[in-house]
Amino acid sequence: MKKMFVGSFVALLLVVLLAACSLGGPAPGDGVTVPAGAGTGAGIGGHGPAPVDLGQAGFYVDQVSGTGFVVLAKAAISTTGTTHVTGNLGLSPAAASFITGFAMNLPVNGLSSTSALVTGNLFASDYFPPTPVNLGVAILDMETAYTDAAGRSNPDHTELFAGDISGSTLGAGLYKWGTGLAINTDVTLSGGANDVWIFQIAQGLTQANGAKVILAGGAQAKNIFWQSFGVVSIGTTAHMEGVVLAQTAVTMNTGSSVNGRLLAQTAVTLNAATVVQP
Repeated sequence: MKKMFVGSFVALLLVVLLAACSLGGPAPGDGVTVPAGAGTGAGIGGHGPAPVDLGQAGFYVDQVSGTGFVVLAKAAISTTGTTHVTGNLGLSPAAASFITGFAMNLPVNGLSSTSALVTGNLFASDYFPPTPVNLGVAILDMETAYTDAAGRSNPDHTELFAGDISGSTLGAGLYKWGTGLAINTDVTLSGGANDVWIFQIAQGLTQANGAKVILAGGAQAKNIFWQSFGVVSIGTTAHMEGVVLAQTAVTMNTGSSVNGRLLAQTAVTLNAATVVQP
């Protein structure tokens, strides 16, 4: 009887342990603080690599607003639900008909259109000149910025936490992964106003529902660059900080928010989301 009891207890213990493993324990970086890497960042007192120059993708001299794009794409920009965008939207080479869900108002011979969902202006390749030419420059600058971010060498950290930075606190630096990157719980980027972060991601970036990127110590969204070869997916009610440079598409799910820019070489989808220019 005693042997049977011990055997049953051991079997039960194994079941519990296996169940715990299947649910997953803490992420590899949970609670870990990573110090700043090499470099002087964006200026005096800064750390990390030099910032990525966005050119006219970041500062678009459009004769209307003179401000940069918060959303820029080549194939399509779409929205559903109650989306709020602060900053300009631009689409090229696709035409304005591929900007959907914004109920745009375009004046006769207009350089740009407006929308109740956007505090800013919307630009498309088939609007009145010089908008098509200016947009072409912005798109080229976006592609150049992506190539710059992807080509930075001598990373401070390679394959950090096996591509799962959930729960970690990251100092400024150049981070590189040959896989995708996961943010399943809150991540803190801690550093000064001139500190710079560049994240090189060989596959996609997936941010889980409710997970947040948090800035601390004076860090600024304009100095954070997420270069992703694959799709960038921002989960329901999640919050992202920084400039997203996507080789393919960016999708924001319901209630998610970004303080930064979404610069995608295919499409951007906003599902009742909020995007604010840094």
